[in-house]
Order: sequence, then structure tokens, then C-alpha cells
Amino acid sequence: MPISRLGLVVHGGRPEAVAGGRTVRQWCERTGVGCVDIDVWQGQGSRRSGRDEVRAAGSPDLIVTLGGDGTFLRGARIAAKKNIRVLGVDLGKVGFLTETAVADVERALDAVHSGQSECEERMTLTMRASKLLEIPTDVEQFLCYGHGPALPPPPPQSELPMQDDGGIALDVTALNDVVVEKLARDHQVSLGVYIAGRLLASYSADGVVVATPTGSTAYSFAAGGPVLSPRMRAVVFTPVAPHMAFNRTVIANADEPITLRVLPHSGRAAVSVDGQPRGVLDPGDWIGVTAAPEPLRLVRLHAANFYGRLRERMRLTDAPATAADGEAPPLFMPTRPVPNAVRRLDVPPLP
Repeated sequence: MPISRLGLVVHGGRPEAVAGGRTVRQWCERTGVGCVDIDVWQGQGSRRSGRDEVRAAGSPDLIVTLGGDGTFLRGARIAAKKNIRVLGVDLGKVGFLTETAVADVERALDAVHSGQSECEERMTLTMRASKLLEIPTDVEQFLCYGHGPALPPPPPQSELPMQDDGGIALDVTALNDVVVEKLARDHQVSLGVYIAGRLLASYSADGVVVATPTGSTAYSFAAGGPVLSPRMRAVVFTPVAPHMAFNRTVIANADEPITLRVLPHSGRAAVSVDGQPRGVLDPGDWIGVTAAPEPLRLVRLHAANFYGRLRERMRLTDAPATAADGEAPPLFMPTRPVPNAVRRLDVPPLP
């Protein structure tokens, strides 16, 4: 589908991103595509919610981000609200989510505009909570240090939110993860962790991460969690520096909610969504994290190559004992038509 209106998210602190933004605007002028900057702080200490940002931008049908994965996540939180496609232009250090280099952005836009691109769907997370989340003024400066102004508190998804044990459904979308972590440096947070409504364990830890398969290569990975194929539908629970013998990741099915309850003798806990502070929980409060019903749509210009990207971006090296065998070929692919029994498998096509 041709592009009619484009939203632009630019990492303003990087000259190459600003220059790339000018290139995108010039492309829009040449092709008659509307272009608007989004996720722009409106005055000192002010940011808009994802839905308000989409509304102010006039509901673009493509969002282009210029920066690293952090900038991409800024665009994703907005795009997910209205099922908008996202094209990530890479300027970062890792770049699992971005798709094209800034030097190729015009060719990438030409491909999307002419229908020569695909969309890859990624699972996202949403949240319920025992109360509306907010960041108290006494901790806002601490939590938002290095992040700039905080996003507004996540609103309820409906005007009449469910109360009692059902909690409140919040208008939250996470592509990577939801994190609950300690506020005080010298105290761990104590959490009761429930999966599918059943107690897994009570954790005393620096924090816990609930991640998507996409987010399995982010904070969860740094905390010792596994790498999952982004095509999966699963929820990854990883404790961060737990003070207990059981420190393993647990992978739940996408339809199994994970509930995190702050225990009575715990200190307060901070909640962040895709690295953005969104609220503080007091003892007795809880949040429930579940798979969102709608995925995020990533623009892909080439066939997906997650494992090649994993090898490249994580700088994976081969075992020294394999040096005598030489470097393995980059693809393991058939040289003749594959049997019917394995045609259903995802393997590289014949050259």
C-alpha cells in the first residue's frame, strides 16, 4: 500500500539522525507524501501519550525512526496504538530492530511506497494493575534521570475499568519488556510471582523482567535469560540478581498471564515499560502482564535473518577447537529439491 502520510521519530542528539531526517523530509516533498515529526516533547517537561501522539500526527500509515533500538521503541509505542507500520533506520550499536542503514533510507522508502516490502509481526505485551500507575514527585527526578521528561501516566483502556481482583486494564504496549525493580539501592524488592494464577515463588531480587521474544535479546538477556526466536508467542520471566537458589528463567505460553505482587514487607518498586519509567508500586500493589491482542508490524525489505543478525550484532565467535576446520559456510541449505516431509520447515530456498 503506498504511503500517504509519514511520521518521523528522530534521535535529536545525533547529527547523522538529524541529517537523515532531512533526507526523509526531502523524499516526502518529492513524492507528495505528508510528513510530520512525532514523539516531540511539547515544551519543558511535557510528553504525550501514544494515542495522543498518533492523533496529533494525523494518523500516519508509516512511522520512520532514525536512531538505534531505543529510538525504534519510541516509535513502536506510538505505532502499536493504531496498527501502523514501522521502518527503523539504523544508527545504533546493536540494532536488532532497525532494518536499513541511513545511507539507504531513500531506497527503502521507495520500496515501501511501491509495495516491494513485507511486514513482520512481533508480539507485544500489555498490563493490568491494582491501581492507576503514577510516578510520585519525590522519586520522579531519580527515576527519569537520563530519560528526559517522563511519559504521562498510562490511562485505563476504558472509562469504566474493572476493579476488585480483576484490577484495571491499562493502555500500555511493550515490545521488549515490563520491568519491576527496587527503588532503594541498599534494599531488594520482594515480589510474589504468579504464572497462570498459580504461585511460582516469592522472590527477593534487584528486579524481575517480563519480556517478549523480541525483548529476549535486551534486558532479559543481560540478566542471564535465553534468546528466543522473535516468531514465537511466549512470555519470558527472568529474575535480576535474586537472593535465592532458584535463579532460572521461566518461559510461559502467550496465554498465561504473569502477575507480580509487591509483598507487605518490601519497599516500593518502580515499573518501567521498554525502558521508560511508568509508575511506582507500594507494598500490596500488583501488576499483571499478558500478551497483547494486536502485534506490532515491522517493515522488512529482505527475508528475515534473525540468527545471522544475532551472530553479527552479538559478535559471536566460534570455539577455538573448531579453527582447524575453517569457517563454516553462512548457510546450511539444500542443493536439490527437499522432500515433501520437510517442505514445511523454514530453511533458506534453493539458489
